[in-house]
Amino acid sequence: MLMMSDQINDTLVEQIIKGIIGQGEEGLKPVLEMLFNAAMKCEREQFLGAASHERSSERKGYANGYKPKSLQTRMGSLDLEVPQVRGLGFYPQSIEKGCRSEKALKVAIAQMYLKGVSTRKVQNITEKLCGSEISSTQVSRVTKELDEEFEKFRNRTIGEICYLVFDATYLKVRHNGSVIDMAVLLAYGVTPEGKREILGASASLSEAEVHWREFLSGLQKRGMRGVRLIVSDDHAGLKSARKAVFPSIPWQRCQFHLAQNAQSYAPKKSMKGEIAETMRGIFNSPTLEMAEEMKNRAIKEYEKTAPEFSKWLEENVDEGLTVYQIPKEHRKKLRTSNGIERVNREIKRRTRVAVLFPNTESALRLVTGVIIEIHEEWVTGKRYLDMEPLLKEI
Repeated sequence: MLMMSDQINDTLVEQIIKGIIGQGEEGLKPVLEMLFNAAMKCEREQFLGAASHERSSERKGYANGYKPKSLQTRMGSLDLEVPQVRGLGFYPQSIEKGCRSEKALKVAIAQMYLKGVSTRKVQNITEKLCGSEISSTQVSRVTKELDEEFEKFRNRTIGEICYLVFDATYLKVRHNGSVIDMAVLLAYGVTPEGKREILGASASLSEAEVHWREFLSGLQKRGMRGVRLIVSDDHAGLKSARKAVFPSIPWQRCQFHLAQNAQSYAPKKSMKGEIAETMRGIFNSPTLEMAEEMKNRAIKEYEKTAPEFSKWLEENVDEGLTVYQIPKEHRKKLRTSNGIERVNREIKRRTRVAVLFPNTESALRLVTGVIIEIHEEWVTGKRYLDMEPLLKEI
């Protein structure tokens, strides 16, 4: 079977090279069609456990021909032959994986277009992304498919999570004739195996305590257990909600945001760098005792030169030292909520094209498409943390 796959690959490469050399950019469309068709055929062979007409004790079923499908891409419409399997549920990931968020983006923009809030720019973007105009029927069908799949992801059973990280980002949404900022709450966790998983997302027109409480309670109802530390910034409403839902779990306030907040208490601009260096010294201390010693020294040192900073330091900095309760090998990656910042940046990048969402459902749809892709990358990629130091303490 390996030799057969190698021969097929060699033939395919030759065809691709000839297509590109012979037709240049115009030859990319048939090249993509060949690649997709070859990838889907390989997927079917892996699914069945045997190549076409091959006798194998590992065979799970039989091929059942091909079904034509038109796939809209940035290169235009591709005419593909989707492999079929007799009596078994099979559909190639080659044309599904990685497409969810793009589908969601198409739907979001199409909804803007259909609701009369579009511009010529939005219409051009829609046509470039979809390869053709989107009808209301197509929007309804794709929306239903996406919502069912995304709802399953957001409500799946969670299980044991050692570390839990929260954050919030904002998207522009049209509401009652106005444009407002909609809060999107996000959570990811680190499992006992050391892998990261995106646990959920929730969209609401406010970041108030009730929204946070519903989000946190939802994670709990889905079976999340074993949390040793919660990491987040001091988001509005989160502190009260966290105390209500997870009262006994230690909280680590993001050191990055704490250090930024500290500089706002500098009495003059020239002292911001000095205060930033003081915060770095506290947070980079190798032990909790040394961090507290540096904190107390700074409180006294700034009592006269920067009294507001001194008072703020005394009242807030301990919230950023909770990370000393976990193994030192894990502190660097869990002393801030920056691990989820990359998710926020990707959401912002992907939603920048849409500019404005017609409703919360449309925004949450696209956000979910993005986070599913990142989640799959995380759970199939390298281990994020070696959990052995933590497991030894349990």
